Amino acid sequence: MTGTTTRDRPDTPMPPPPDGDVPARRSAGDRLLGAALIALSLVPALACFFLAAEMLPSDVSRYEAYAATGPCPGEDCLRTVSFTVESVVSKDSGKSTVYDVIVHGTPFGRGLVPFGGGGPLVKQLRPGDRVTGTVWRGDVMALSRDGIRESSADEPRDEAQMTAGVATFAGLLAALGLVLGTVRLAGGDRHGHLGWRPFVKPMLIGTGITCGGVAFLALALGVPWWVVPAVVVPFVGYAARQLHRYRRAAVR
Repeated sequence: MTGTTTRDRPDTPMPPPPDGDVPARRSAGDRLLGAALIALSLVPALACFFLAAEMLPSDVSRYEAYAATGPCPGEDCLRTVSFTVESVVSKDSGKSTVYDVIVHGTPFGRGLVPFGGGGPLVKQLRPGDRVTGTVWRGDVMALSRDGIRESSADEPRDEAQMTAGVATFAGLLAALGLVLGTVRLAGGDRHGHLGWRPFVKPMLIGTGITCGGVAFLALALGVPWWVVPAVVVPFVGYAARQLHRYRRAAVR
């Protein structure tokens, strides 16, 4: 009588793979992804630093100085100068048309005045037209003619709220990348609670909408720029915590 060997038994289980191979590969991939996220988070962090520490204070200071300036004579004053329009240059940027007006007049000679999208005055100017310019610190702040005044792109504006919104978004993006990278580097999030679809994507969209919406509302209401991060940061932090708790409860 022939004995039954292990090879003849159809239900004999196959030998398991070497212990630790799959977890080790996954752990190495998580650590690599974590390190990459931490490194990439430095980019929005530097952008936030530049906007908050350099651009924002400079814009606020320049606007306050311009708003406090009076007409000449005086130190750092607003000078009224008569110019002659040499040409109006329009450049199509795809979605809109950008206008530049080239003027000349004593004592400033010939210069280019940028106007961005352009308004009713710029669009009706022709070579040889006489205009009145408002000059501050060597730059033309505005042109006027026949009672119509139009500000140039160089004129300081009280729009620090929008800059604060961009800086806040950059800072929160850096914080998100740092947190996700640290969790991956430490080998956490084994259930995928902090993955792209369940957590990262909704947080990016929500943070962008919140920063833009609060900044625009602050600009429309004329509230100080610091209100933007003061409102956005705790709100986004709370939303992130609630979303994480919801994702964890959903997989239990």
